[in-house]
Amino acid sequence: VKINANKVEKLCSLSVGPALPNDLCLMHVCVQVEKRLDLVKQVTHSTHKKLTACLQGHQGADVEKRSKKLPLTILAQCMEEGAAVLGDDSLLGKMLKLCGETEEKLAQELIQFEFQIERDVVEPLYVLAEVDIPNIQKQRKHLAKLVLDMDSARTSHPSTLQPGAKSESLREEMEETATRMEICRDQLSADMYNFVAKEIDYASYFQTLIETQAEYHRKSLEILQSILPQIKAHQEAWVEKPSFGKSLEEHLNISGREIAFPIEACVTMLLECGMQEEGLFRVAPSASKLKKLKASLDCGVLDVQEYSSDPHAIAGALKSYLRELPEPLMTTELYDEWLQASNIQDMDKRLQALMAACEKLPSDNLNNFRYLIKFLAKLGEYQDANKMTPGNMAIVLGPNLLWTHTEPNITEMMTTLSLQIVSIIEPIIQHADWFFPGGELSMLCMYHCNCKKQKKHQGLGLFIAFFSIQGPIGPIVFFSVSVCCSFCIFSLFVCLFVFLFCFLCFVCHFLCSWSYFAYFCYYYCYIFVFYLFVFKCCVYLELFCEFLLFCVFFCVFVF
Repeated sequence: VKINANKVEKLCSLSVGPALPNDLCLMHVCVQVEKRLDLVKQVTHSTHKKLTACLQGHQGADVEKRSKKLPLTILAQCMEEGAAVLGDDSLLGKMLKLCGETEEKLAQELIQFEFQIERDVVEPLYVLAEVDIPNIQKQRKHLAKLVLDMDSARTSHPSTLQPGAKSESLREEMEETATRMEICRDQLSADMYNFVAKEIDYASYFQTLIETQAEYHRKSLEILQSILPQIKAHQEAWVEKPSFGKSLEEHLNISGREIAFPIEACVTMLLECGMQEEGLFRVAPSASKLKKLKASLDCGVLDVQEYSSDPHAIAGALKSYLRELPEPLMTTELYDEWLQASNIQDMDKRLQALMAACEKLPSDNLNNFRYLIKFLAKLGEYQDANKMTPGNMAIVLGPNLLWTHTEPNITEMMTTLSLQIVSIIEPIIQHADWFFPGGELSMLCMYHCNCKKQKKHQGLGLFIAFFSIQGPIGPIVFFSVSVCCSFCIFSLFVCLFVFLFCFLCFVCHFLCSWSYFAYFCYYYCYIFVFYLFVFKCCVYLELFCEFLLFCVFFCVFVF
């Protein structure tokens, strides 16, 4: 019992680090390294555990099995399945297909990244925390045991022992124990020195982690940047784009139009069915009907017959589009200038100031503002029936055309500001022809009346609308070309007849405000002349080909 108590006492004194025997000098010197071992093991074990938890794939599994259970791979499969269901005819289907392919590429990069992290960081950290440091600590305990055995051997071999067989055996035991202790001490010293020397290698594990992460994110960024132009191209090429709530410039650039589609479509329908409707723009429409019409305009699919019986819904949609523009049609930048013009008492000077402000409008805003004012002036011609004088139209539409860049209070909105806006819009409507001379609103609208749903007719409609604005220029051009290409007197008389008829329709425009009969005649006369011109060109092309063929045969027979 006394001997065992002595061993425990010496073992405790060794662990706390009091005064040590000469054989334990090395352990006393390396006590700081031993403490570092404990700290490094604790930190490394914790880091290895958290880093392993960050890996999304199953550790140790092969590439195929790991890829199937990766969340990004599952997401990519879900997107590709959705794209197959929707098809390439849908923009959403195209987006899902591109995004699914991208997520699949990102998943493959993630798998390679995790394999590299597992090989170069996770496994070395595990070896350090669970193998290298425990081996050193195990060697340390073994040396402590040998030291206790050495002390026990010395205690049991007193110096007064007489020489003999027993004495010789005890001496050999002490020498053997000392040799084992010396070997263990040397091994422990080498392991500790190696640990201290390799600390820079252990630190490089974390440098490898950051470098691998940087490379992974760089490759992922390249994948994402390569797919973004394709996604944007699909979105820009998609025809069906919403117009409500979008900026005027963006809508016009995307659609390739000069007049915003909601403005032109609503004006066209109102010209057909709403010019004599009492309280137009003032009477509130049905909320559900208005919502449906706005959605139809956003989709670009519009059934005129459905809304022809409810002009108030059409007028409400036009007001709503103007109100939902991010910037007012008359622009925030010119807001102060418009108000300054409205404060001028002299009407002539006010008109000049308003004209100066109009000329400063951007081209897109000016075209749409001119188009709208021309329509309102036309609507004012029926004020006896619809009760919408220029003043009334300015009251209901003015706040939708111009508003302040700050949020005013309700009182200001209903009093001073409203009166100022009315004093801006009303004289512009009254003097629409002076502000915006020329331009035929009716013919611009006729294109949409004739091809409500057929976008394939857009080129022909714009062609006819252009020549209608230019008056008799269209017939003159076609007449001249037809005469130059014609050798028969019949074609000459036909072209002359069409020219005179179109010119007569042009004169009728000024005499009777361009009746619908004149629209019909003017439109189809253009088509007749156009196809006549095409027919003549085909005839002459055929004659030219026959002449070439005759030349070929002539050369063959002659030579």
